[in-house]
Amino acid sequence: MSADSRDTKSLPDLRYIRELARVVKQYGLGEVELESGEHRILLRRNVGSSQPTPAPVVVAASDSELISVPAPTSRPAPASAPAPAAKVDEGDFITSPFVGTFYRSPNPEQPSFVSAGDRVAPGQTLCIVEAMKLFNEIEAEFACVIEEVLVENASPVEYGAKLFRVRKL
Repeated sequence: MSADSRDTKSLPDLRYIRELARVVKQYGLGEVELESGEHRILLRRNVGSSQPTPAPVVVAASDSELISVPAPTSRPAPASAPAPAAKVDEGDFITSPFVGTFYRSPNPEQPSFVSAGDRVAPGQTLCIVEAMKLFNEIEAEFACVIEEVLVENASPVEYGAKLFRVRKL
């Protein structure tokens, strides 16, 4: 087996990288970096520049080896961010642990997991954030009262986005 074939087998699956690039494009992200063992994936786009030149997608199989793949050339329309709520900067918050799509209920026919005014116990499911076709339940880490839901159902959210304004009990 040649050194080249051993190196390419240690690279992450190209379909996975394409899916990450799709998420970066879909949500208008400037940069995403993932590390797992000796693999590091960094996807970066030129966001907000006056010239529509795509930045390359860079994949590092190890610290000494880099592979550069051109990013898609079409530029997406900027995602519309939800309007900020009135008291967004006051109080305690439950935030999104990753980039994805926020859902208030398990499916459109069922009621929301929580609403404003609800008392929440630690471990109780508050919402779902879908990321790369995986539906992740977001649970309360502490007892609280939901004072306000800050994101519209089925809206995109960024890492660290404020989802709920709460009052700790």
